[in-house]
Amino acid sequence: MAETMHARDAIHGAQGEAFVTIEGTRYNFAQLINLEARMEKTKTQVPILGKTGKGNKSTGWEGTGSATFHFNTSIFRQLLYRYKETGEDIYFDVQVTNEDPSSNVGSQTIILKDCNLDGGIIALIDADAEYLEDSFDFTFEDWELVESFSILDVMQ
Repeated sequence: MAETMHARDAIHGAQGEAFVTIEGTRYNFAQLINLEARMEKTKTQVPILGKTGKGNKSTGWEGTGSATFHFNTSIFRQLLYRYKETGEDIYFDVQVTNEDPSSNVGSQTIILKDCNLDGGIIALIDADAEYLEDSFDFTFEDWELVESFSILDVMQ
């Protein structure tokens, strides 16, 4: 019989924390509903003598992300406003930790470095909404894997 993962080892999506550091000030990003950051490698096709197909050579990467959060903080609008008024573009870091105490894998912490907003909502009102959500897309220039999940026994 095949070994399987225990359901308790799936990570509960709401278990964890996130922090934003802007110009040396660290904020608990408790308003966060979801955040996704992706690293996409850039590749160049390489012709190879003796093959009909081409190979692929990794030549770099780019980082992009998106975040949705409760509409009850102005810290990101302030960054957009500052850019509009002065032309000064502010970069910031985001630290995200997944940690479900029911799971045997422990926690994972990623720091997204030099994040930069693509834009964002500057005003929002909705008389029909139960609550308001804010969101933005962003890029990041580096990232660090501070803490990794442990390997499940079933994987070995």
